[in-house]
Amino acid sequence: MGWCFKPMPPLELGELCRKIGVPAIEGVSSKFYPQLLKMGLKISLVSSHGFRKGFCDVKLHDECVETLQKNIDLARDIGTQNVITFTGMLPENVDRETATRNCVRGLKKIVGYAEKRGITLVLEHLNSRDNTHPMKGHPGYFGDDVDHVVEMIRQVGSPHLKLLFDIYHVQIMNGDVVRRIRQYHEYIGHYHTAGCPGRGELDDRQEINYPYVMKAILETGFQGYVAQEFIPTWEDSAAALEHAVQLCDIGG
Repeated sequence: MGWCFKPMPPLELGELCRKIGVPAIEGVSSKFYPQLLKMGLKISLVSSHGFRKGFCDVKLHDECVETLQKNIDLARDIGTQNVITFTGMLPENVDRETATRNCVRGLKKIVGYAEKRGITLVLEHLNSRDNTHPMKGHPGYFGDDVDHVVEMIRQVGSPHLKLLFDIYHVQIMNGDVVRRIRQYHEYIGHYHTAGCPGRGELDDRQEINYPYVMKAILETGFQGYVAQEFIPTWEDSAAALEHAVQLCDIGG
């Protein structure tokens, strides 16, 4: 996940990924995609509109649809399966019931476009509790209850809309991570990791048993990507990434 390893340049991160056996990268500008692909890496997830914008605000539907169309086409062109999308921030004076309807209607506007191109949209759940850092939590984000996000996905009713299950965010907002992985596995299209609390390394300073979580994911038959999305605190961020990859690599 490129953004959280800044200031490491994306191509340097790509070289590190290749060196330690990571097959794919995400969270970097699309301008780096050609060079990363030449390295032999895949792009595991194509970005789109940011998390502050999304379908819970009907005024943003056209903008989000336009952005997603461009990135769906990009994903198809580079051989990437998934494109990320978000609910966005709950607008003032909009109740949750209305925001839910807005999300479902908005996602229905774009999911057919994804279906025709063989691309899957993954809707990310984020926590709204942590207000200590702009990327550790997102107060005001509408899709902050993973059960509710899955229900919206069900209402849209397309196999080309799935859940981006961020283990860190689910642990903060809902907990019961492994049970939810098992319960919702048919709706899950992508995973993110980070240590909780703090969104740091997957080390002994956090509470999630990642080898057990990875085992549960494997047992569901999941064939997609689990992306490392922690914010490094170790002095050697390359070592932090390699540690996380080795910790989560339980299939070999």
